[in-house]
Amino acid sequence: MKSEPPFSPASEHYTLIAGTDEVGRGPLAWDVVAAAVILDPAKPINGLADSKKLSHKQRLECFDAIVMNAHCYAVGRASVQEIEQINILHASMLAMSRAVAGLKVQPEFVYVDGNRCPKWKYPSRL
Repeated sequence: MKSEPPFSPASEHYTLIAGTDEVGRGPLAWDVVAAAVILDPAKPINGLADSKKLSHKQRLECFDAIVMNAHCYAVGRASVQEIEQINILHASMLAMSRAVAGLKVQPEFVYVDGNRCPKWKYPSRL
């Protein structure tokens, strides 16, 4: 039996591909914050990897490189009051939705680092 090739947004002819992830969901001490970014494939960022596997210095270097080289990036948040009203899972989805909506260039596809995708107009994948 033939296995299917892995999914690739590029094979689906998407060129503006965003990625989004949230922070602050675990400790639940303040707002939940999410970031979204559309990287420029013509400007690869050396060392970009899972932030939990990077040193503090490497994270700062990657942040600077993203700010300088990405097509665009944005940050979204959901407040403590929103978390209390809709729960942390839905607040995380809200923060990611706000981050993606805040991008100066709207993506054609969104990768979500998480266990579910927000309900939005974008084709997306975990």
